[in-house]
Amino acid sequence: MGAMGGVRSGCGPARAAFERGVIGVTTLDSSAAWASATRMVAANRDLLVAIAGVFFLLPGLVGAVLVPSPAMTPGMAEAQMLEVMQNYYASSWPVLVILSLPPMAGMLTMLVAMLDDARPTVSQAIRRSLGALPSYFAAQVLIALAILPLAAALATVLSLLLPDRLAVSASLGLMLYPIMLTMLVGPVVAAQAERNPVKALRQSIGLTRGNAGRLLLFISLAGLLFLVIYGLMMMFVGVVLVLLFKGEPQRLLGEGVAGVLLAAGYTYFIAMLAAVYAQLAGSAGRTTAA
Repeated sequence: MGAMGGVRSGCGPARAAFERGVIGVTTLDSSAAWASATRMVAANRDLLVAIAGVFFLLPGLVGAVLVPSPAMTPGMAEAQMLEVMQNYYASSWPVLVILSLPPMAGMLTMLVAMLDDARPTVSQAIRRSLGALPSYFAAQVLIALAILPLAAALATVLSLLLPDRLAVSASLGLMLYPIMLTMLVGPVVAAQAERNPVKALRQSIGLTRGNAGRLLLFISLAGLLFLVIYGLMMMFVGVVLVLLFKGEPQRLLGEGVAGVLLAAGYTYFIAMLAAVYAQLAGSAGRTTAA
């Protein structure tokens, strides 16, 4: 397979700087990061399409067949909807966990492709991503174990002052800060071959320090743009499918179109993470050299 176009990330200097504790706070330039992300996608378009198809779209279609989302009927009370979702996750979580692994591997494969200066082949990028997958998965488990109890505790405290629904929303909003701090764990694991999940988390926090708000705004604006495009596309596709198909074929075709759009959006999201990491890690290396 052919080699993939890489983008210089400065990950070597950044890692050395972090280990010596001399990484300074760098201001994220979201405009430059978006321009870099779009260049990454354009430079590796054909290969990213193949990776997205195998690691994002295919598992999504398998999940749509094996564990279809529960149907929500109009007029269901909030307690009924919550019960339906709880039963769904309680019965389907083993399959959902397994189906979450290919997208993680695909994410790491894309990050290796976009961040490695050595321009690895597709097979090399996949092998490296599979080697990094246990560390990345462990880091995500650590993040969940830290954030979920804290969010529950905050919701409990806030519920003494606010309505329950507002308290839960506020607690989840406050958790966006630590989530942004750990957003670069994937690039750290992929680009630096860091296999210690705790060290990967520390390096992500070191790189994003002082930029959590800017990173949240950057991702939120891109996410809002995607939601608008996704909503308009699915509205059009839904009308066409209702006119041409009925029953299960209509559902599966709708899931397929949604899967394609989500795979495209996720690819751009990964490119954004790669661009942010390349900018902040490169700045860390330049700060150290200075």
